Amino acid sequence: MALELRQQVKLSQQLVMTPQLQQAIKLLQLSRLELAETLQQEMEMNPVLDEDLSIEADGPPDVMAAEPEPVAPVEPDITEDVRVGESDSPLAEINWQDYANEYENGSSYSGSGREDSDLPSRLDILSQKPDLQSHLRWQLSFSELDDEDRLVGDYIIGNLNRDGFLEVDIDEIIEATGCSEDTAHCLVETVQDLDPAGVGARNVKESLLLQLERLGLADSLAARIISAHLKYLETRNYGAIVKATGKSMEDVFAAVKVITELDPHPGRVYSDEEPHYIIPDVYVHKMSGEYVIMLNDEGLPRLKVSSFYREILKKGSDTPNDTKDYIQEKLRSAVWLIKSIQQRQRTIYRVVESIIKFQHDFFELGVAHLKPMVLRDVADDIEMHESTVSRVTSNKYVHTPQGTFELKYFFNTAISGRGGESFASESIKVRLRAIVQAENGEKPLSDMAIAEIFKGEGVKLARRTVAKYREQLSILPSKLRKKPKFAK
Repeated sequence: MALELRQQVKLSQQLVMTPQLQQAIKLLQLSRLELAETLQQEMEMNPVLDEDLSIEADGPPDVMAAEPEPVAPVEPDITEDVRVGESDSPLAEINWQDYANEYENGSSYSGSGREDSDLPSRLDILSQKPDLQSHLRWQLSFSELDDEDRLVGDYIIGNLNRDGFLEVDIDEIIEATGCSEDTAHCLVETVQDLDPAGVGARNVKESLLLQLERLGLADSLAARIISAHLKYLETRNYGAIVKATGKSMEDVFAAVKVITELDPHPGRVYSDEEPHYIIPDVYVHKMSGEYVIMLNDEGLPRLKVSSFYREILKKGSDTPNDTKDYIQEKLRSAVWLIKSIQQRQRTIYRVVESIIKFQHDFFELGVAHLKPMVLRDVADDIEMHESTVSRVTSNKYVHTPQGTFELKYFFNTAISGRGGESFASESIKVRLRAIVQAENGEKPLSDMAIAEIFKGEGVKLARRTVAKYREQLSILPSKLRKKPKFAK
C-alpha cells in the first residue's frame, strides 16, 4: 500500500479551558485568606484595578458599562496649616518634646518616687511567649560555665525537639563541638538538671526516670516499673506487674498513680506554636424563625476599574495604539476577575442555602440530628456540577448557631437503620463518644458490646465499623481504657 500525503477538512468539537475559565475555577476553590492574597497580587500586577474605598456604594461598580459617565476632576482638599507657635492653637499647649518621655516613665500615673532609669521602657512591654530553647538558655546563663562549655550547652539545647528530647548522641555532640567525651556527658547532665524536669532525655523512659529522680523517688517502685516493666504499663497489665515485682496490687496501683502524674513530654509546656484561628467565610444567623446567610467580605479588597485608564480609552484620545491595546487587555482581565469574584460569592451563597435546606434539623437541634448527604444532592439542587460543589466546600468554614464547621462536614455517608431509616456517620460518631464516656471505667465496653447498643437503638453497625470510628475519634481499645481502682 502506497503512502501519500493529503489534506483533509474535519469538523470536531472539544472542550478547551481558557485562561479566564481556569482563573475562575482557581478562585472558586481558594480559602478566604488565599483569596485575599490573590486579590492583592492582582492589584499589584494590573494597574487598571483599584480598591473601592467608598462606604456609600450599595453594590459593586458597573464595570461592564461601555461608556461610563465622565468623572469630574476632584479638587484637592485644602488644609490649613497649623502652626504650633501660634497662641490660639490648642497644639501649642502640648510639650511634644517630653511626650515620649512621659509615656515611657509613666510619671503621670505611677505615683512612685523611683528614678526614670529604674522604670521599664515601652519596648519592654512587648512580650513574646518564650520557647523551650530560650527558656533553657536563660537558665544556662546562670551556670558557672566557661565560653567553650557554654557553646556545647547551646548546641545540646538547640538539638532538643518540641517534646524536650535530645535528638543527637554523644558522638555527634563531640564531632560538632570538638569537646571531650567527659565534657559532652557533663553538659548533657547539666541540661537535664534544668527546668522543666525530664528535659534533655533521649526517650520517654529516661524522661520519666529523670522526673522521679527530681522528686527523690529514684529507688521507688515507680522507677522499677518504668525501668523494667514499661511494656506492661503501656497495656495496663497490672497483674503482670504484680507478678514481676512481687508487690501487692495496692502498692502497684499507688506507684502507677505517681507515674500517671508525670509528664511524658516535658518540652510541650513551652511550645511556641500559636493557635490558628478560623475566620468563617459565611455566617448563618437565625432571625425571626428563618436562617439568614451573610457572606464574610471583611478584609477582602473591593475591586473596581480605574476611571483614569477608562478615560484613556475614550474616542479621540491621542494615546498611542500600543498603549491602548495594553490597557484594553488589562481592562478585560480586570472585568473578568471582578465577575469571577461575584460568581464565586453567588455560588457559595447557593451552596450554603442548599445545605441549610437539607440539614435543617442540624441547625435546629445539633450534630446528633445530622442527616446523610453527598455532594450530588447539593449539585442536583442548585443545578451545578458535582466538582463545582466540591471546590466550593473545600477549605471554607461556616459559623452556625451550633458552632463553626467546615462545609465538607455536612457531607456524610449513610448508615442503615431500622425501618429503612438512615443515619449520618458524624452523628454515629457523636453517639459513640457519648457511649464511651458513660461506660464503667473498671469494665469498659468492647467494640462488639458497643455494636449491640447501636443495634438496640435501631442502627445496623458492624464491629469493624465501630473499631474504625473509634480510631478516628482517638478512643483507645477497651483493654487500654480500663482504669485502675485508684482512679475512682
